[in-house]
Amino acid sequence: MNASEAITEAIRQLSDYKQFKCVSHQQKEDTPLPSVDVLEEIVRLTRAILFPGYFGRSAIDRHTIKYHIGVSVDELYHLLTEQVMAGLCFSTNIEEPKKKAIDITTRFITHLPCIRERLATDVEATYIGDPASKSFGEVIFCYPAIRAISNYRIAHELLELGVPLIPRIITEMAHSETGIDIHPGATIGNGFTIDHGTGVVIGETAIIGNNVKLYQGVTLGAKSFPLDENGQPIKGILRHPIIEDDVIIYSNSTILGRITIGKGSVIGGNIWIDHDVPPGSRMVQGKPKK
Repeated sequence: MNASEAITEAIRQLSDYKQFKCVSHQQKEDTPLPSVDVLEEIVRLTRAILFPGYFGRSAIDRHTIKYHIGVSVDELYHLLTEQVMAGLCFSTNIEEPKKKAIDITTRFITHLPCIRERLATDVEATYIGDPASKSFGEVIFCYPAIRAISNYRIAHELLELGVPLIPRIITEMAHSETGIDIHPGATIGNGFTIDHGTGVVIGETAIIGNNVKLYQGVTLGAKSFPLDENGQPIKGILRHPIIEDDVIIYSNSTILGRITIGKGSVIGGNIWIDHDVPPGSRMVQGKPKK
């Protein structure tokens, strides 16, 4: 077989949709895939709306803010509608996808004030909880946790509105940039803080209360995966921890399974926990005997 024949045969194999359909996507007519580049622009626009003056146009004051936010919201509306419609192609039996995309985008924009309120509590908790932070501006500009949490809060809202795929893309953008992996399906309360952040993993069904602080390397993961009759993991079950209000979890601790860490508990570093922890507990490694 000469080079031309070998390449032709490779093309034939690569084009066999039935053989490789699990890694191929057959688009519906006139329905493009979501664009990572456009989604990055959507996150940038949303961040400029949520943190005016810090992102986007810096020359904003109380006299011009309404104009600048209006321009950004208009651009966000058009870009997000297009991307939501593209994302809906991954759902089955969606009638009138454009109409549904417009409805979802409109609802998302109306929820932005609530997202901002939550993020404000995250910024404040981060500033108060870190003696190294000098201002709210430093926290907003420099802290990877705020970038990851803002992506999460945007993505979580879109997921709650029924948007497939796109929320995961948005949180994975932050994961790639910061090393903080928050699944958009997790439920996270106000005043959430991640100190340093690298290596933090928060699973899909985790529930985190208010005023919770995690340090780098913390995992809120699943203990095991029940299998169906075909030996495949059962999806959608509640498999990640519940972290109640006012809990602190120090670096590199691993919390696994649908367990509860009680209110006000402090979990020391490098601890493995797969059982419920009562409220107000203090769990630390024992000192080695001399």
